[in-house]
Amino acid sequence: MNDTARTEAAAARTADASAVALPEASAAHPEGPGGGRRGALGPVALVVAGGLSVQFGSAVAVLLMPRAGALGVVTLRLILAAVVLLAVCRPRVRGYARADWGTVVAFGAAMAGMNVLFYQAVDRIPLGAAVTLEVLGPLVLSVVASRRLVNLVWAGLALGGVVLLSGGGFDRLDPLGAAFALAAGAMWAAYIVFSARTGRRFPQADGLALAMAFGAVLTLPLGVAEAGSRLLVPSTIGLGLAVALMSSVLPYTLELLALRRLPAPTFAILMSLEPAIAATAGFFVLHQALSLTDALAIALVIAASMGAVRSQMPKRTATK
Repeated sequence: MNDTARTEAAAARTADASAVALPEASAAHPEGPGGGRRGALGPVALVVAGGLSVQFGSAVAVLLMPRAGALGVVTLRLILAAVVLLAVCRPRVRGYARADWGTVVAFGAAMAGMNVLFYQAVDRIPLGAAVTLEVLGPLVLSVVASRRLVNLVWAGLALGGVVLLSGGGFDRLDPLGAAFALAAGAMWAAYIVFSARTGRRFPQADGLALAMAFGAVLTLPLGVAEAGSRLLVPSTIGLGLAVALMSSVLPYTLELLALRRLPAPTFAILMSLEPAIAATAGFFVLHQALSLTDALAIALVIAASMGAVRSQMPKRTATK
């Protein structure tokens, strides 16, 4: 793989699943001449398809929980995704410094923590609400990283959406489920930071495959303790493989293809739509209807995420 392709792969890993564009992520994939406007429909469709895959994969995971439990689903997803990525990437394990391995370990731990907490959340509250609360983690990271006063406005708008979603108190949502979703958002922010660092230290998707394997090892005892031999039921493994492909392998591939022609800021804005996609998946797959207030709350958080990203774009353009 040449240097250009490696840069693109690092950008894909950095931007994966994030609702915000951090300065380091944008640096990994600068806009090409006319990149954001000409022929953007194809890459946009790839990103939207990736988002649909992730959230509908999460909906399938909820259906799998009665069979394997939340922790069992996380274990199946990470193990099976790791197997696929290791087989495809075949990463080398020699020639790396201790700091490189430390980054991979931190990335894998953040990945495992994010998944464990998120699936604990969707086991208790609707999928759309869980993703809306989770997306606050990357949003806060964007506000802190940009250090621009205007982003406080977007943070306030997001906070208003959360207040609406909770109905004035998280008891309507289930306090523990909401707490798990917020904690998953904090781990999502850590995931973004260590994803960027891993992308700079490892070629192609090698670091991602290794981190996924480490995250799978971390969650294995939890999954075995909760589900035991149920993890070995063929139909459960089949559904787990579907979750792994839909929530990990397929989105990474689609996003990598999209980022070859799509600027990272535009990518991040599109990823801000994930709460709406999650709510749609919850409605069609899990029959989780949203009230008008819930829909407005999700719209406010989406608007805040998009505003936080767009407020960073003029500054970067001016420094070119």
